[in-house]
Amino acid sequence: MPRPVKWRRVEYIPENRYFAPCPKGKCGCFEEIEEVQLKIEELEAMRLKDIEELNQEECAVRMQISRQTFQNIIDEARKKVVTALIENRAITIGGGHYTKNVCNFKCISCGNETKTSYEEHGPVCNHCGSNRVVCNKKQCITQCER
Repeated sequence: MPRPVKWRRVEYIPENRYFAPCPKGKCGCFEEIEEVQLKIEELEAMRLKDIEELNQEECAVRMQISRQTFQNIIDEARKKVVTALIENRAITIGGGHYTKNVCNFKCISCGNETKTSYEEHGPVCNHCGSNRVVCNKKQCITQCER
């Protein structure tokens, strides 16, 4: 059985999630075109590497993933973008396995520790059902204690 996919931490989620080619002289004409879906974490990988100009290690740390996983994500992202540009496809941005808050939750009642996203876990222990859980990561304490 494969390992569960680790949450990828992202800092930026775009407002505009659809980009389509505009044939010369035909702007405003919306005919059906094929699409390429770029995952949120793929866009984040390109943003960190190409816009913020971080090295691979720094990018991986910011996304809370391994360097190899980061490399796999950015390779796939760049392939999708180039395919869309060369084959006149639209790019839709969405989906993936990402979070803005990855936390190390600890249950005060039973001591169980779980590393997961705040969105998936919420303030309930998945072991004993207690709502007495805290996140011990400094960057998300405010979010998790709400």
